[in-house]
Order: sequence, then structure tokens, then C-alpha cells
Amino acid sequence: MAIETIRALLEQAFPDGDVAVVDRTGGDDHFHVMVESGAFAGLSLVEQHRLVNRALADPLADGSIHELRITTKG
Repeated sequence: MAIETIRALLEQAFPDGDVAVVDRTGGDDHFHVMVESGAFAGLSLVEQHRLVNRALADPLADGSIHELRITTKG
């Protein structure tokens, strides 16, 4: 999975957000995503991470993303 694809999915889900994606291992399947968005205001960390997981549901389901680390900020 390309970093650009993940970034595009996150930017679509969080259009007001600041998004960064890092390939942690160079193998195109272990990523760290960092999303700062007003959409997280008032949400718990778990709820914020659920929104990110929802945005990446397809690549997570098909195994394109094997491991995902999430950092969020509202």
C-alpha cells in the first residue's frame, strides 16, 4: 500500500486535518499515521482512533495495512 493512498483516504475523511503517514519498516505494510483534526474535539482517544480505523477500513480489511500505529490530536 502506498503512503499516498493512505494519506488520500485520511485527507478525504478529515478534510480540515493535518495528516502525516510514515512507512515504519519500508515494507509498505507497517505504518504510523498522525492526524490532527477538529473532528476529534470532545472525543476520547479511543473514539478518535475508531474514526481513523474507519477511514482506513478497506486497506485494513484486505491486509494491505498489516500494522497501524495511530497518533491523533484534536
